[in-house]
Amino acid sequence: MTNKFPRHLSLLADSFSSEQEAAPAQAPAEGPFAQLARSFAQVSGWELRLGGSMAETGEVWSSSIDDGEREPSSKLSLLAAVEPSLSRLPLEQVRPLALAIANLLSEQARLRNALWQREAELAAGVPVAARPDDEMHLAERLAAILKGGADAVGCQAAGLYVLDETTTTLKLRAAHNLPHDRLLEPARPLRGAMADLEALVGHAVVLEDTAVLSHWKCPENYPAAICVPISGSSAPLGTLWLFADTNRDFTSEQTNVVEIIAGRIAADLEREMLLAEGARSKRREKHLEAAARWQASRLPSVTPLLDDYEVAGWTLQADGIGGDFYDWSVLADGRLSFSLGDAQGKLIEAGLGAAAVQAALKSHAAYPHTAAELLARVNETLWTTSAGDQFCSLAHGLIDPADGKIEISLSGAAAAIHLRQREREVLKSTTLALGTDPDTRFEVLSRQLHPGEFLILLSEGAQNAVDEGGLRIGELAIASFASKNLRESADGILAKIRRFIDRRQASQTDDMSVLVVKRRK
Repeated sequence: MTNKFPRHLSLLADSFSSEQEAAPAQAPAEGPFAQLARSFAQVSGWELRLGGSMAETGEVWSSSIDDGEREPSSKLSLLAAVEPSLSRLPLEQVRPLALAIANLLSEQARLRNALWQREAELAAGVPVAARPDDEMHLAERLAAILKGGADAVGCQAAGLYVLDETTTTLKLRAAHNLPHDRLLEPARPLRGAMADLEALVGHAVVLEDTAVLSHWKCPENYPAAICVPISGSSAPLGTLWLFADTNRDFTSEQTNVVEIIAGRIAADLEREMLLAEGARSKRREKHLEAAARWQASRLPSVTPLLDDYEVAGWTLQADGIGGDFYDWSVLADGRLSFSLGDAQGKLIEAGLGAAAVQAALKSHAAYPHTAAELLARVNETLWTTSAGDQFCSLAHGLIDPADGKIEISLSGAAAAIHLRQREREVLKSTTLALGTDPDTRFEVLSRQLHPGEFLILLSEGAQNAVDEGGLRIGELAIASFASKNLRESADGILAKIRRFIDRRQASQTDDMSVLVVKRRK
């Protein structure tokens, strides 16, 4: 279908008739600060002035306006009003109000500065998306660009040569007015291609007579040609050749046009790469989000139905999906079973390791066991079912609800804290992580959980949490902090520990988990 509309838009300004009257000009509206300053002067008899950092004539007080930058660019000044009809309040009464106004202006300036920076960041983060009506394939677009470029500078053919991943060859990927079988030919070696090499270092190469300048290796048998680089945002992509059927020179203006065409081609190529990478990234994000939801759904959400005990847990995966987990259940013999684990690795590797350990825990917990026996069974399972690269720190405990007797076994970097009324005890593992040695013997630690006491399990990431200064908090500091909150419920003390260690520092890259068991009074 023939396009009846021009490819450009002309805007013409018609002159107004001499009989047509111009609309009267309107005075600019008074700004908010001008209204504020006028009202302030009427009430107090003092003038507020917002200006630069230099001292004002007649200034009796000033306060810098902080917009979040290093050096304040403006300040609020207080001056005596020049109108004699205004009664003036004492400076001591006016100064606090002026300071409050300065603080409000500083907050407004910071908000404006943050908005200004955020809008620029959003402009850089505009997603590259394919338009629904974009029916032209990349091959069609490139062919149209090559044809338009060749016609613009009076050439009869054009070719787009793209570098391979090893930057050793150039392959013809798009062409205008070249034989179709050229696309089937093997790539040209970059070694010895003098014109292409010169172009790839940033120069335009004009060959007025390719027969005389044969050592520049023109890729097509045309009397004249021009070669310019096609450069992406971070690396060269290839070269653009335009061919003429007569010996000729190219003016600097024509050379600039060819370079602009090469830039347009580079933009289209990078757009396609961004679209493909964006689609892959979205698929990965969806898969990771689904995996994170699946992993979170495996954590217990219903507390055990035991009258005298409270259990609460929390896990923060540093990358959305990770290796930390906790679990609890009431066994067939009535004992409360609880566990906290930390599978080594990052992201998917850690998540798969955690899932394997959780499955082994649930499977072996169905049979009668002590805490040490369960760790030994899970350790053997990891050793026999992995390639020797799957490790996990695990804490597992059992509580007899009748008398509060605890037996707990620790491996790897897992730790436990026993909080009593007047003392606290930190329990650490003396064995390697599960999956390291099939013959590891695990120690059983026996304690008594009296009414009002807590048992807290910590993963390695929780112990290695850092404060605002980047210093490790550690299990001793956590125990000291928790001992000041013995009147809290299990959920309450867990929430406080979480706020204490979850500072969201950039250096905090480990998963963190905490499990709390309390015996009610």
